Amino acid sequence: MRSNKKKIVLLIGLVVSAVFLLVSGGCSSGYENASGASPDKKINVDFFLNGKGQPAYKVTFNSKVVIDTSTMGFAFKGQPDLSSNMGIVSVEQSSANEKWAMDWGEQDSVLNNYNELKIGLEEKEEPNRKFNVVFKVYNDGVGFRYEFPKQDNLDSVVIMAENTEFQLTGDHKCWWIPGDWEIYEHLYKTTRLSEIDAIAERGKKLAQTYIPYNAVNTPVTMKTDDGLYLSFHEANLTNYSEMTLLVDTNKLKLTSGLVGSKDESKVKISTPFVTPWRTIQIAEHAGDLIESKMIVNLNEPNVLGDVSWVKPMKYVGIWWEMHLRKSTWDIEEGKVHGATTENAKRYIDFAAKNDIKGFLAEGWNVGWGDDEGPFDFVTPYPDFDLDEVAAYAKSKGIEMIMHHETYAKAANYESHIDSAFSLMDRLGIKAVKTGYVGSVLPEGEYHHGQWMVNHYRRVVQKAAEHHIMVDVHEPIKPTGIRRTYPNMLSREGLRGQEWNAWSSGNPPNHLTIVPFTRMLGGPIDFTPGIFDVTFDFRPKSQVHTTITKQLALFVVIYSPVQMAADLPENYEGHPAFQFIRDVPVDWQETKVLNGEIGEYVTIARKDKHSNNWFLGSITNEEGRTENINLNFLDADKIYRAVIYKDGKDADWDKNPKSYQIETREVTSKDSLEIVLAPGGGAAVSFFAI
Repeated sequence: MRSNKKKIVLLIGLVVSAVFLLVSGGCSSGYENASGASPDKKINVDFFLNGKGQPAYKVTFNSKVVIDTSTMGFAFKGQPDLSSNMGIVSVEQSSANEKWAMDWGEQDSVLNNYNELKIGLEEKEEPNRKFNVVFKVYNDGVGFRYEFPKQDNLDSVVIMAENTEFQLTGDHKCWWIPGDWEIYEHLYKTTRLSEIDAIAERGKKLAQTYIPYNAVNTPVTMKTDDGLYLSFHEANLTNYSEMTLLVDTNKLKLTSGLVGSKDESKVKISTPFVTPWRTIQIAEHAGDLIESKMIVNLNEPNVLGDVSWVKPMKYVGIWWEMHLRKSTWDIEEGKVHGATTENAKRYIDFAAKNDIKGFLAEGWNVGWGDDEGPFDFVTPYPDFDLDEVAAYAKSKGIEMIMHHETYAKAANYESHIDSAFSLMDRLGIKAVKTGYVGSVLPEGEYHHGQWMVNHYRRVVQKAAEHHIMVDVHEPIKPTGIRRTYPNMLSREGLRGQEWNAWSSGNPPNHLTIVPFTRMLGGPIDFTPGIFDVTFDFRPKSQVHTTITKQLALFVVIYSPVQMAADLPENYEGHPAFQFIRDVPVDWQETKVLNGEIGEYVTIARKDKHSNNWFLGSITNEEGRTENINLNFLDADKIYRAVIYKDGKDADWDKNPKSYQIETREVTSKDSLEIVLAPGGGAAVSFFAI
């Protein structure tokens, strides 16, 4: 990890020039508008009050409207709505241009350059409630949020609706999943905005699901007819409910739809408070969405201080074999239990032999198979000697990753978390994978509501106290909090690899959509690296990719913890496994070389600790030829390129295991032609000579 000196935020020109256009002095000021622009002047935000005194805004890009007049407001329980008869009482403008160091991530450092516009609002009549709207305008988009100061006439509130609008200017092409209050594991749909029908997604066979409205979850990404890319999400989701987006298919409008509780409330909170940032990413090229760091920029800096104990890593584990039904999570008569002491040692030996630093065992603790999930997170099954396995892993230089499946009994987990983390401390285990399959307890709450948002945060904070890293499955979606809590390494939050094992599987285009949608929120624990894509053990299912596409995912789908997910016996003696040995998980630089949503994408990343580069390229059902310019390589170096590519007869369905390995010397002046098979991919290691 980098030294403490390098972790210090590097300010390269923080300019705060607060301009008070109007100091608070009542609501009869006559000011009804304000505006702010991005540093490069391409994006402009206009804020104003409409004829009803309702706050509204408009966004333009290169002088063309991309978000037309959109209103704002709140509905509260037990008091009048806060949405009209407002007056502007102050306007402040400021700017910032700073660079901060990432403790780990897609790149070494992040530029945080924006212009801020803060508008103070107050009701013109009693009870004269106040709030601010704050915009941060970046070169790659806009973030805005609401700030409610402490005030006598607005102490605690129950928010029944946050009515933030996004009025679109056309019937854009959209990549979306339904606004499910319980789970994100839906396949992405590709439709026009006017064709979105989330209600039709009800009844899918998911562990838990609740879709109350025609709404979409975020990030939701769109392409306009004139080729502009938009993505809507939120940043810094803290002590608030997740925002879905209600879809008006007639007016082509989105409106914030907060996840609620069964008492119909959305957020219970006291002043002072701020909402999460509502974000609109704007890009002329699809790949620019991936390179954007606006989401993490809208989160507070690291609050943990020295996080040298946070160590990105690859890992193997007792997981995939259970999805293949070769073994089980719980002990069942007549079946093979996966997490045994002997099996754990086998995986640990494999990891040590191949310089893979982590090992995970699911199903190690008693409680599996019981719908009530009476886990205490400290009691192992009798055939799994936890102390012996932990000691064995340590002796081999392998970091053990603890697994805590909660069955979504979050209150039970909180009551046991101190003893669970204390056990990890005793055993020297510094990483945990948590899971939340099933319906939430306490009753009346949903996975994506305020109570659970706060639960996920409490777990991350408690883990930080013990210097424990966290990887969450069935999570709340990522909104950039990894900047504030760097021990929040990765999370699932999408239809993952396991769906290939026990369903009709993920279609070949799935992973060409994910980088431009879900991955915009943050790292993904997708568990790539399946070599036996036709499941010799379970022949009725298959992974809908070629082997080399599985390799490419180690670069394309970003995570600081990447699982080499297949069985050790499928890797042993396989020449393509060398790429998994070589590829890092922590990066100095990232370049998106090409991409079109749902079709293809190519990403190159530079190792944080060397001059080596790694490239991943994937395609959908269509085969294609990529001519890749290597000008991203260091100009003064020669590289040995090891190219893992689809065989001439490869096809995700007909011949997914066909591949070739080629080696050649290249420089930044060269280009590389790679043929991607249908549903295929390519992975390239560039070793500086």
